[in-house]
Amino acid sequence: MTEVRGFNIEKIGDRINPGFKSTRQLLDAEDLAGVQALAVRQVEAGASALDLTIGPREATDPAFLEKVVRAVQGVVQVPLCFDSPSLQVQEVCLKAYDRARAGGKPAIINSITEQRWELMRLYNTLGPFQVIVMASERMEDGAPKSNKTADEIAATAKRATLRLNSEYGIAPSDVYIDVSVSAVVADTGGLHRATLQAVRMLHEDPQLEGLHIMGGMTNIGQHLPPKAVDGSDLKLSLECAFLTLAVPLGFNAILCTPWRTYQPLPDDNYVLAAYKNILEQTGNNALRAVRKLYRA
Repeated sequence: MTEVRGFNIEKIGDRINPGFKSTRQLLDAEDLAGVQALAVRQVEAGASALDLTIGPREATDPAFLEKVVRAVQGVVQVPLCFDSPSLQVQEVCLKAYDRARAGGKPAIINSITEQRWELMRLYNTLGPFQVIVMASERMEDGAPKSNKTADEIAATAKRATLRLNSEYGIAPSDVYIDVSVSAVVADTGGLHRATLQAVRMLHEDPQLEGLHIMGGMTNIGQHLPPKAVDGSDLKLSLECAFLTLAVPLGFNAILCTPWRTYQPLPDDNYVLAAYKNILEQTGNNALRAVRKLYRA
């Protein structure tokens, strides 16, 4: 585990993803050397695993997907995290994955949900692997439902973790629960507050000892301007504000750009104080609290 400037958390690098324009250009050009350089840069910045997706092309060009997996493993020795809801795509990735090149460590499947449990069919033939479980939705009466309360998030995560253990023998220490850190600008129902409460509940549950509790850092600052009222980088400061509150509760892994400078914020930090205020609000009051981040 890499200590991130005071945060004792694991970093999973998220940059091999065509959602980033520069990465999309590399993949469109089939510039495998460029992808390799990106992989190396992330590991050098402290990533202990690398998330990997080539976007929609992975469903139509499995040969290129295999080339990308093998190219990345040719230059780094960390596990790869395969980011696709498709069983067929995950099968291609797992067959291409060379565990020996990752220091004997298994791949990570991103991501399982109660609705997409069929991905676990690969475990008996291409396992073992570690698992990222999305705790943002559950199955109820045969239909998917969004989780909006701490109890719903924690219950879904626990149910999935115990099921993985009972059906496949997977220990909680091989499970990552993604609690889904949402965009703060759209949070009028207290979802961030519920997420933090769920982190604490999962961390304190004795049946889940060793569980990884994680989330992606990309969404929290979506649709916000670049600078906060105090002149700081608003999106980075928001990410740090979340981590400042979440890590002491048991949040211990992030899907992120590894070279971003995550660090705990002091109590008198403007963005941290504003974020704490947002957590206490709902409805229009929450929207007004968000505006205080960037409007004096």
